[in-house]
Amino acid sequence: MNVAAKPSRAGGSSLLFSPFRLRDVTLPNRIVIAPMQMYKAGPDGKATDWHFQHLAKYAVGGAGTVMTEGLIIDPIGRNTYGDLGLWDDAQIAPLRRITEFLRAQGSVPAAQIHHAGPKSSRQRPWEGLGSLGDAEAARGERPWTPVSSTEAKSVSHWRAPRALSIDEIAALIDAYGQGARRADEAGFDVLDVHAAHGYLIHSFLSPVANKREDGYGGDLAGRMRLALEIAESIRRHWPKGKPLFFRLSCVDWRKDLDTREDGWTIEDSCVLARELAARGVDLIDCSSGGIRAENSMMDYAKQRKKLQRGHQVPYAAHIRRETGVPTMAVGVILDGPQAEAILAEGHADLIAIAREALYDPHWALHAARALGIDSDWQKWPPSYGWWLELRDRIGIED
Repeated sequence: MNVAAKPSRAGGSSLLFSPFRLRDVTLPNRIVIAPMQMYKAGPDGKATDWHFQHLAKYAVGGAGTVMTEGLIIDPIGRNTYGDLGLWDDAQIAPLRRITEFLRAQGSVPAAQIHHAGPKSSRQRPWEGLGSLGDAEAARGERPWTPVSSTEAKSVSHWRAPRALSIDEIAALIDAYGQGARRADEAGFDVLDVHAAHGYLIHSFLSPVANKREDGYGGDLAGRMRLALEIAESIRRHWPKGKPLFFRLSCVDWRKDLDTREDGWTIEDSCVLARELAARGVDLIDCSSGGIRAENSMMDYAKQRKKLQRGHQVPYAAHIRRETGVPTMAVGVILDGPQAEAILAEGHADLIAIAREALYDPHWALHAARALGIDSDWQKWPPSYGWWLELRDRIGIED
């Protein structure tokens, strides 16, 4: 595993466009397209042409690593009926088509595996993101009962979950391992586990949600147990030479890194990061919040609050500094100079770009231009670059 030391510049080149090696995999640059749910799969959970074009353009656009949306490891863990799946071997081949294209463009294909837990059985966002009801049932999308650490609702107007039994937890842990096996067979070289945003694993980690009184609840060790056993299961099925990431809500939406208020804290994340690293996890993917509705991005939007640039970067910096485990920063990282500064200041090892890439699929190539390391358009696909370079030489009148 890489030691989280401050990156160094090689020959004055950009840190953002320097390679990064984890285990046997070398990422060609530090830009990772983060998981973004598209809600465009059919009930079989298989990838379609939509998913192909959605991910393909980021590889053409210069991102070193392109990650899928969260691939659901058990149908009961779907957010919506539109979620992509990795619960069945029949879902492997359509994903392999995508990984082969990404690799051919020079990008590393990556997958996230996911279980929505108490946030399952919902409408798609543009339908309201509420619980499935009569209207959805009439079109064949019948509601189901979500599962969680305990029976508490994540949001007051969503469907109440039921608490997983010990036997169900054991089956779930194996399902994560089988999902990792399928991800490998589909050709992915990096795997990320979604353990954030109030979804299943986070519902066990956070004392706000987890009120269990057995070995999977109570103190920090009990609440971490599921995450650690999932990491162990995945490592039994995921090749030794391929890196494993874990996405955490590093705090339960507490901006003060030193807070001791109720909820999951940055200190808890550091303890977990060390334990995950001991079980073969190579990098912490640092997000935050989501354990309850009042902590959600949707709530921020309703209240018309504004997010600050790089608002989650301090979490990546804190975990990297305190544990020596590599980290990935994500959240309102808008351009190349901002990303370069995060790396130069030693706050993270990788930069995850999500919604900004929806707005600009060529984000990585534009970042190279902004950083002055691609003045001749050589980083662009030749089919594009030759013309763009020619237009530069000709010039354009105002």
